[in-house]
Amino acid sequence: MSSLDTPAEVPRPRAAVTPAPTTLTWVTLALMTTASVASLRAAPTMAVYGLACVFLYLVPAIVFLLPTALVSAELASGWNGGVYRWVSEGLSKPLGFLAVWCQFAMTIFYYPSLLGFVASTIAYIIDPALASSGPYTAIVIVVLYWTGVWVSSRGTKALAGLASWGLIIGTLIPGTVLVVLGMVFLGQGNPSAAPMDASHLLPQWTGLASLVLIVNNFLSYSGMEMNAVHVSSLKDPAKEYPKSMFLAMGLVLLIFILPALAISWVVPADQLSLTAGVMQAFDAFFSYFGIGWLTPIAAVALISASLGGMLTWLAGPSKGLLEISRQEGYLPPFLQKLNKFGIQQNILVTQGVVTTIIALGYALIPNVSSVYWIFSVITTQVYLIVYLLMFAAAIRLRKTQPDHPRGYRAPALGVLCVVGLLASLAALCIGFVPSSQFGSGSVWSYVAIVGGGLVILGFVIPWAFLHFRKPSWRTAAAAVPSEGEQA
Repeated sequence: MSSLDTPAEVPRPRAAVTPAPTTLTWVTLALMTTASVASLRAAPTMAVYGLACVFLYLVPAIVFLLPTALVSAELASGWNGGVYRWVSEGLSKPLGFLAVWCQFAMTIFYYPSLLGFVASTIAYIIDPALASSGPYTAIVIVVLYWTGVWVSSRGTKALAGLASWGLIIGTLIPGTVLVVLGMVFLGQGNPSAAPMDASHLLPQWTGLASLVLIVNNFLSYSGMEMNAVHVSSLKDPAKEYPKSMFLAMGLVLLIFILPALAISWVVPADQLSLTAGVMQAFDAFFSYFGIGWLTPIAAVALISASLGGMLTWLAGPSKGLLEISRQEGYLPPFLQKLNKFGIQQNILVTQGVVTTIIALGYALIPNVSSVYWIFSVITTQVYLIVYLLMFAAAIRLRKTQPDHPRGYRAPALGVLCVVGLLASLAALCIGFVPSSQFGSGSVWSYVAIVGGGLVILGFVIPWAFLHFRKPSWRTAAAAVPSEGEQA
């Protein structure tokens, strides 16, 4: 599950930082990165475009994934504390707060889209017709999210291992089965639902709407900066980290592209649901091969992996925001309170209220796929702010602190940052152009929803916290300074 599969790093007192007791091989780090980024959830979105999905995945991998991986590796090898520390050191503490806030805020729209996928998958166990029902989807989102809040608020760690199993249970096994069945299906002489000839390697040009397709794939690759914190665990970071990232990129591309192609072979684009597309393909393949009884099993595998990731991740970004806010006083005391299990329950509950309101969008907008697409784009827009700040901070740190110790120095950092900045800015702008996935809805409604979500979540709320903050909001025990203050 892309960016939400590795907990956000938070500032710690320097005394607590110790050398890693063990080293990682570059292959191990590549597999860890693959597990944190790869997912089948986005496959239906690109399966609509058949063979062109290869191009739609490769472009953001080159202009976004690669710069993000290499630049974040240099930052992580020089400054502990994740994106907050990097942006605070390179730009300013308020902008550091904005970066860590956006890491948290993007989850507000991420969870409704993730649970919308889960709801449609559950429908294939109960009644496939429910997959296109807005009220049903909204109810499942609300029930599952609040169940997750209850579990997380009790500090339960028993389910943490589900995230690490998610790559196998919910991605590798189902993805491999999907691709193998697809190849056998075509090998038996059955025609592909989507053309597979060379003339369809590029997506059909329909103006700016065609470029919007790439935006959603930016989020598919986000989260690489989280894994960069492990760069110091490699024996020879300068040589091994690039190899690790290139291997991870290759594996991630295979996991993204092959299942998307398999889906396009059996489900016609005009019948494909963006939330239920994976299960549509499994259902079609299993029915063709006379093993329809496997459909519910595939659904359970996808559901368990998604819910495991959600439960493990639910408190992750909010915990990073909490610890920084307790040190710097960014959030009011109400949102900093911990329950008896040491969990930031008030943040989770407040986030849950907003998530519930957002979930109603599924009930109020007839086309479930349109809602899913809108939420995915808003998630991407908010998270792109993090990358804009990260690339800008990296450029400035090379100039202001050129002699600061770095375990890894990215080659041609300036070029990488400029490419990353331009790609992120382009994606931010293009995100306001409705794609064909939005259906026949009003263009201005789309712009208003996406723009409103970006402005309110990405700027208005963090500005309000910074504007109204008070010295009394610093609640960290004994006013423990962050590494940024100690440096």
